[in-house]
Amino acid sequence: MENILLCIDDTDNIDSRGTGELATLLAGIIEEKKWGTSTPVTRHQLLIHPDIAYTSHNSSMCFTAKINPENLADLTRFSMDFLTEESAEGSDPGLCIVPLDKFKAEDKQELIRFGHSAKQDVLQKDTAYSLSKKLDIHLSEHGGTGIGVIGALAGTGLRLSGNDGRFRGHFKIDRQSDIVSVEQIRQQTHVECARSLDGEMLSDREQIRLGEKVKSVLMENRSTLLVFKDTKEPGVWQTCTKQQLKNY
Repeated sequence: MENILLCIDDTDNIDSRGTGELATLLAGIIEEKKWGTSTPVTRHQLLIHPDIAYTSHNSSMCFTAKINPENLADLTRFSMDFLTEESAEGSDPGLCIVPLDKFKAEDKQELIRFGHSAKQDVLQKDTAYSLSKKLDIHLSEHGGTGIGVIGALAGTGLRLSGNDGRFRGHFKIDRQSDIVSVEQIRQQTHVECARSLDGEMLSDREQIRLGEKVKSVLMENRSTLLVFKDTKEPGVWQTCTKQQLKNY
């Protein structure tokens, strides 16, 4: 199996399905067609700036996958056609597929640096294409101005860093009350660990009060549930609010 990153950006308009939904569909299609297996999608926040055109939040959507090598070309062609057909009118979609197994350590760091720069600087398409050519990464545009290639390439770097992005969607957890153990959460979701905003790792026995939307973030390459101390009850933690997670 071959390890890849797949990221898309700028596929939507204000009235259409979001880019995250299209990324999740692509991840599911990989498994439906038995091309391989995929992981949950992460959302990566990029720079908000007057010189950057975006729909609402300027974020790209990325996931990892293990692909049968003989199906990689099929996936690439399908993804290109999919974005061309499914992206909304007026969008500027970009697609990036990164073959991780042949990457050297310095290649990974260069891609990660590009991802971080897209959170701080206004970048150009030429810069993205130059890097993709240097690293032998698939990068293509599928409508409009095609500036989505910048975010698509950046998103792969941010996902590769292992310390950026929120996982798309929120968890629904079966429980008797609003307070559950870390173990219960891990058993019902793709959460791998829970830790406080201060960096304290929680044991499986620790108790967490569930907020309105329970979401995880990517930290140290793990799906991580972030919590803070509950003010209502000593010894209990509280899941972070949407506002608190905006920094991830």
